[in-house]
Amino acid sequence: MAVPVQPSLPRPVRVLVVDDSAFMRYSISQYLNERPDLQVVGAARDGREALDLIPRLDPDVVTLDVEMPRLDGLSTLREIMQRFPRPVVMLSSMTREGAAETIQALTLGAVDFVTKPTSNVNIRSVLDEAAQKILRAASAHIRPVSLLARKPPAPVVEAAPKGGGRPLKHHEPVVLIGTSTGGPRALHEVVPALPADLPAAVVIVQHMPAGFTHSLAERLDSLSKLKVKEAQPGDSLLVGQALLAPGGFHMLFDENLQVTLNQNPTVHGVRPAVDVTLISLIQRLGRSVIAVILTGMGSDGTNGATLLHSMGGRVIAEHESTSVVWGMPRSVVEAGAADFILPLPEVASRIEQLVQESRNG
Repeated sequence: MAVPVQPSLPRPVRVLVVDDSAFMRYSISQYLNERPDLQVVGAARDGREALDLIPRLDPDVVTLDVEMPRLDGLSTLREIMQRFPRPVVMLSSMTREGAAETIQALTLGAVDFVTKPTSNVNIRSVLDEAAQKILRAASAHIRPVSLLARKPPAPVVEAAPKGGGRPLKHHEPVVLIGTSTGGPRALHEVVPALPADLPAAVVIVQHMPAGFTHSLAERLDSLSKLKVKEAQPGDSLLVGQALLAPGGFHMLFDENLQVTLNQNPTVHGVRPAVDVTLISLIQRLGRSVIAVILTGMGSDGTNGATLLHSMGGRVIAEHESTSVVWGMPRSVVEAGAADFILPLPEVASRIEQLVQESRNG
């Protein structure tokens, strides 16, 4: 098992840059080396070269391109997670294929991703983002990848369509799952474990920019018994369905429990924000909401969880031992709003238990 890198290193964070583009390798390396808190210890043009360099250079963080010759980013990531587990930040394109591969990388163990610039004009902002995410990744807890995640994804086979869901009854709860850094992997473990007949509606808020949540919803849907879809205006809360907040939009629910989206200013520096959706649900449903706050940086979700807890609603926070970044769950715990503090493998079964208790009580 990998030993977590401490958040306050007595030396600069050591980075290995892996990218097919000589221009990107040079640009990233030059920019990062200008910072006193980061040091590029090497650069590789493809996955094979990276796997040779990692045991020799022992970087704290690896930045990894998705599309590379000889050994692509996903194959390289699998090898890193099995042989040299450590934080990895992916460099991804904004294409639909790039988004799908990025979501797959995040479920395989990558901590975060940075969208590659579409031109030289915006490269500075991309490098700023990369530097911040590398520093955050250095403090991530890297857990062993499960056997399921190590297997290459099976070809998508068109299965029998899932049920369209049915309207909530007055005694049935809504489960809100909120997460950020490390979230796709956590969702990959929790959502597929929920049964198709779970007598509750599910809402998911994952901090993620526009263009990537559609691929996340598709991947979760392919693995889950529940129907998972990226939410659209007018969607209703349905039993048997999970709605994922679209990247770049806050998601709320109106008096008819239908989705509304807006691009109001960020909350906690993010959009979608967990607190926005959670408080909206509490305003409509009160203590019938069950909140689940998983791995993530910052404190988003704490305000809503505190409000829900004060009303007698139930709140689950992920335990530090399984959180990639114990920020959001820790904030909920420190606010005294967590009814259960659980490692990730126990979350789905506790959701089922709380749903049944909510229906019966």
